[in-house]
Amino acid sequence: MKALVKVAKGAGNWNVIDKPEPVVGEGQVKIRVEYIGICGSDLHTFEGHYNVDAEGLTIGHEFAGVVAEVGAGVTNVKVGDRVTSETTFEICGHCRYCERGEYNLCSSRKGLGTQQDGAMAQYILTRAKSLHILPENVTTRQASITEAAACAYHSVNKAKITKGDIVLVLGPGPIGLLVAQVVMAYGGRVVMTGLTQDMGRLTIAKEKFGVERIVDVQKEDVKEIVNSLTEDYGADVCYDCTGAVPSMQLGMDLLKKGGQYVQVGLFAKNEVTVDFSKIIQKELTVVGSRSQNTHDWEPTLRLMSERKIDADKMITHEVGIDEWDKAYHLLKGGEATKIVMHPIG
Repeated sequence: MKALVKVAKGAGNWNVIDKPEPVVGEGQVKIRVEYIGICGSDLHTFEGHYNVDAEGLTIGHEFAGVVAEVGAGVTNVKVGDRVTSETTFEICGHCRYCERGEYNLCSSRKGLGTQQDGAMAQYILTRAKSLHILPENVTTRQASITEAAACAYHSVNKAKITKGDIVLVLGPGPIGLLVAQVVMAYGGRVVMTGLTQDMGRLTIAKEKFGVERIVDVQKEDVKEIVNSLTEDYGADVCYDCTGAVPSMQLGMDLLKKGGQYVQVGLFAKNEVTVDFSKIIQKELTVVGSRSQNTHDWEPTLRLMSERKIDADKMITHEVGIDEWDKAYHLLKGGEATKIVMHPIG
């Protein structure tokens, strides 16, 4: 089968090559892939900032398709089912995190597209327990971005949102747009920020998704805007989806006393300067969010089924896995919001 593979260590080195079709083992399922979403971590891998030492690895962890074969002991899905999958492929199964279904925190976890062959191919091998059958009104094209949406759902639920809360979503990238949709499904009023170069995506956030207020922080006084919406108290909740230090600092500054701050975006460097006096004096609750968990998937699929998360509005381009370079430049140039790929051959 044809697969998009990281053929050597370091940056780049992605080629479409022939690989053997995967062989199903006990508790495993073989999926005929129909669509694959491109994640920001895929871009970081290509650029050599993430998973640098991977070699011979098929890329891709956001996908949906049809069950082609099931292994021994599999009873939760059958051949012909339309499914999407969590990224978890292997866990220890006995640590306190596994026992709570928090597989994203298991130290032994292996993920699809990072340690185990991923979805940018005609077929992928998955853990049966990681699969979710799609609602009737959710297509495999729409479902291919479920993993990203589940990450957003996981992030949003790191804070408590009350209907009418003013919620800052910093950054109008794909995760920011998905976070905003989940927040609005909970009744939050979203203020989304970005730079002048982000105005295209900010406009999409307002016109396509109904974000209440968009702000170009390089041209507008975001603090004045937030204060005008909150009687000078400050925002209730902030989700930083940028991973930029100035954005993090801005978010904490704009929060009310007793506000909630969730770090979603990854920083370029592991060590960053944080103003702890602001956290202390304002009694902020600060929490991080990593990936998604098994219990995030069904609620996410429900929101997609109800169009509270609108996958069709998120997906702006579709290409084959042999057009990776085109997809990369569309995303880096800001012309695309979310791109899905399809197998070839």
